[in-house]
Amino acid sequence: MAKKKINKIGILTSGGDAPGMNAAIRAVVKTAWHHGLEVYGITRGYTGMIENDIFKFQPGGVSNIIQRGGTILKTARSKEFQTPEGRKKAYENLKKHGLDGLVVIGGDGSFRGAQTFAKEFDIPCVGVPGTIDKDMAGTDSTIGFDTAVNTAVTAIDKIRDTMEAHDRLFVVEVMGAMQVI
Repeated sequence: MAKKKINKIGILTSGGDAPGMNAAIRAVVKTAWHHGLEVYGITRGYTGMIENDIFKFQPGGVSNIIQRGGTILKTARSKEFQTPEGRKKAYENLKKHGLDGLVVIGGDGSFRGAQTFAKEFDIPCVGVPGTIDKDMAGTDSTIGFDTAVNTAVTAIDKIRDTMEAHDRLFVVEVMGAMQVI
């Protein structure tokens, strides 16, 4: 079976946001343009695919975003995408825009969704691991993990100084998951 040529790709961020997602979006868009591809942003992850919240990136559309936190594409989790009906709506919307490939920036749940979608609708999907959790099989590093850890360490160091100055004990909770693989 001959591989079809990809001319238009969509990019989305899904699940929790992570530091560096905007830099990844910018890199994908600029690289795709360099190779003559059209690039479409999908707002709010799989929810945006279902609701047809899709726009074409224009020149300058990814300027001055790498220093911003979060993701310019916004992010969400989608219960509807977990259903065959939801994925069918998403596929129909991709086809309306002529998209023939998808770049998913996210974590393990986002990748499971992309894998199911690719199998059901023969849409090639590329995953860029972007998560503050250290739970992605097959990679030692993800976009966001190192920054999240170092941000927490810096904050905890400062809190420790205050704790010692007041001769008190503080309890600190951080978010994120870690899985030993």
